[in-house]
Amino acid sequence: MGRRVVVTGLGVCAPNGVGIKDFAHALKTGKSGIRFQPKLKELDFGCQIAGKPLVKDNMLNDYFTPLQLRGLNASGLVYGVIAGMDAWKDAGLEKNTSDVPSWDYGVLFGTGVLGVDKFREAIYKVDEKNVRRLGSTVVVQTMASGISAYLGGLLGCGNQVSTNSSACTTGTEGVLMAYERISGGKAEVMLTGSCSDSGPYVWGGFDAMRILPRTYNENPTAASRPMSASAKGFVPGSGAGALVLESLENAQKRGAKIYAEILGGEINSGGQLGEGSMTAPNSTAVQRCIQKAIVNSGIEAVEIDAINGHLTATAKDTLEIENWSSALQRKGDGFPIINSFKGTIGHCLAAAGSIECVGTLLQFEESMVFGNVNCEDIHPGITQVVPPSKIPQKTLSYKPKTIAKASFGFGDVNACVIFRAFNDK
Repeated sequence: MGRRVVVTGLGVCAPNGVGIKDFAHALKTGKSGIRFQPKLKELDFGCQIAGKPLVKDNMLNDYFTPLQLRGLNASGLVYGVIAGMDAWKDAGLEKNTSDVPSWDYGVLFGTGVLGVDKFREAIYKVDEKNVRRLGSTVVVQTMASGISAYLGGLLGCGNQVSTNSSACTTGTEGVLMAYERISGGKAEVMLTGSCSDSGPYVWGGFDAMRILPRTYNENPTAASRPMSASAKGFVPGSGAGALVLESLENAQKRGAKIYAEILGGEINSGGQLGEGSMTAPNSTAVQRCIQKAIVNSGIEAVEIDAINGHLTATAKDTLEIENWSSALQRKGDGFPIINSFKGTIGHCLAAAGSIECVGTLLQFEESMVFGNVNCEDIHPGITQVVPPSKIPQKTLSYKPKTIAKASFGFGDVNACVIFRAFNDK
């Protein structure tokens, strides 16, 4: 039996709110961060809307020095630093300003691709034989591990400082990897999270696949429709979420605020076998991931009273509900309350899991289950399994005890984490 692990800090840079206060308010009220993006229209995209955090230029001065801002052109790095530093501060932790690394403190911060705009800028300068004008920060801004290295250096961490990457599963997978490091006694504190760049060079591939909605360019807030019969595809998003995980002993010794406890979880893959593929889930693997997460957490399926699903607003939403029902052996009125935050933030790709983990944990803090947006016409295939009362349209005043959060990503990869309201007994 490993050590108990708790969450003591949260930070977020989401399309509908930068900072925990604004993000929580947006989820409570159903405020959308999905907007028309003029650049996508200029480039003749079919889908010209996206979820993009609104980061004001003056805000950057709170996180970066003038020297660091010079030549900075990596939106994912910016989002990750904002979310990560906010989570660290929220946990009541300080930067390490000594000459000795904090050996028990680490960073595990994931991404899909980092600094795409900076990389494009570098390509043009190289092609124009202006390599000397690239600057000294190109590598940090474009290497995948740039975000974890950047945060690790800002905080002076001496434990593991690394980046994971598993498509849409990245953030949730990172939470479990950090959890395992602390549970196994290899670290006391881990900053974990994930980030994703904004812009056409990230979103263009999905537009080319024609899996994004094309009929909502003039009505962007209605476009992302998880669990809806009228869903037309996922809306691309971006941003970052961050969590500070800590051993219970260390958190109690510091007198830290505790958001919730992580009981355990599971990470697996469907191997792209059977019905699984690069873009479709293997249902057997999804169900196994959920079931193993429950076993690894030492609970029974009946104890889960809320689910935050992956639920991307595609045809696979019905299949995901069926997989939850089969894995939990629960349906009808016995099914847990379930929600998806993608109705207001879109699908934030590599940042999705971490942003949604932050939102999931805020439900403990607020004694609420946040409502689903844009699914007033629930898909009939879903209502055959789950009654509408379990898919709240508005935020519920409800105090969840145990929440399952899952992410299912490109490449047929899965992660499920079980959070529980903290009880010091």
